[in-house]
Amino acid sequence: MTRRSLPVAAALAATAALLLTACGGGDDKSSDNDKIAGADQESKKPTKSAEPAGSSEDSPDGVDVSLPKDMNLVFDWDKPKAKNEAAAMDDAANFFRAIYRGVDKRTAKEAAVTTYATGDGLHYAQVQINEWIKGGWTATGTLRHYDARTRSTTNGNSVEVAFCADASKFFGKEIKTKKVLTTEPSVNDFDYYKIIMVKFPTGDGLWQASKVIVETKAAKCQ
Repeated sequence: MTRRSLPVAAALAATAALLLTACGGGDDKSSDNDKIAGADQESKKPTKSAEPAGSSEDSPDGVDVSLPKDMNLVFDWDKPKAKNEAAAMDDAANFFRAIYRGVDKRTAKEAAVTTYATGDGLHYAQVQINEWIKGGWTATGTLRHYDARTRSTTNGNSVEVAFCADASKFFGKEIKTKKVLTTEPSVNDFDYYKIIMVKFPTGDGLWQASKVIVETKAAKCQ
């Protein structure tokens, strides 16, 4: 097994339903008027956790997204000025925290996942988590997200959050043996994501990931 990228690759191969559209190389200068793929998907009511909430930072929507100290997700980006885009960006980060909380808790039914994901985004998250569980792995190290850009639909109810991810310091770890599985740094450590976030109609500023578009081995992120 290689670092974090192998469970993701395995998950992509595990189901035809998760054939994600690869982003093209080069500049990504789509106009604000372009249709955002997957933006018409409806948001679904999240499942709130029955467990007591932690701090407001760990539980921004009343759902725990805290992670173990050795599982560090860094979001090295500036928030946009538009309020809806800033909120969508925050919850895109919570979507990834929710995935790795599911990995840590060994369940794809983690409340944070159903809070911050819907539709294809929920399916993506659950497949990722289940691949880590099946492999007997958890994660350790630092996963950095950066170079984020946002654009929203005219009605403001859908926002595309695009960014790079660097997993060169983020590794799989065997649960039984505690062995950390490392490889030499390479282009395999870099991914480019487009997350389509949709506004939850009756939620207080809650956004959910409805679609995940990923380019693996993203040289433009190096």
